Amino acid sequence: MKKILSKFDYNAPVILTFTLIAFAVQLISSIPGLKGFHSLFVVYRDSLLNPLFYLRLFTHVIGHAGWGHFTGNFSFILILGPMLEEKYGSKRLLFMMAVTALLTAAINIVFFNNILCGASGIVFMFILLASCGNIKDGSIPVTLILAAVFYIGKELIDSLGHDNVSQLSHILGGLIGAAFGFMFAPKENQKLLPY
Repeated sequence: MKKILSKFDYNAPVILTFTLIAFAVQLISSIPGLKGFHSLFVVYRDSLLNPLFYLRLFTHVIGHAGWGHFTGNFSFILILGPMLEEKYGSKRLLFMMAVTALLTAAINIVFFNNILCGASGIVFMFILLASCGNIKDGSIPVTLILAAVFYIGKELIDSLGHDNVSQLSHILGGLIGAAFGFMFAPKENQKLLPY
């Protein structure tokens, strides 16, 4: 048994831990009678004196509205996340995820009076961040432009409808991902020394 377990590599600790925590939260939240537990993983306007308000600014990305919402988000996270964690490092990726959670929550609270939950903002941050993967010498990759047009454009169109999906968090997540892509791009004029 130990030999079998040694074959598994916990290759993306931030992504895998985030996925396992969100899975556990979704599993517990789906147990009848424990719906109150889920309230720790949603963000909404609340008293600034409530300490849970500040916790929810970050934990809302762990809670999901249902299994379909969870699997839709984590399908993307598990595909893109390990590659991004390898490229940017665990600490930096965790920082990017925390900033995305905080900004999407804060903007939602300021401009809307609804409940926000789910990792969709992080998914869109990952999509645009991955599209910035080959920025060189200040150039703008065409993949970034196309991803922005397809993903953010669709969210802008969808925002004209009336559903329970927060397109704003998707758009913000994408913009934050593009900003991080440029912020953490290789510095200009870094040339390899000739041998």
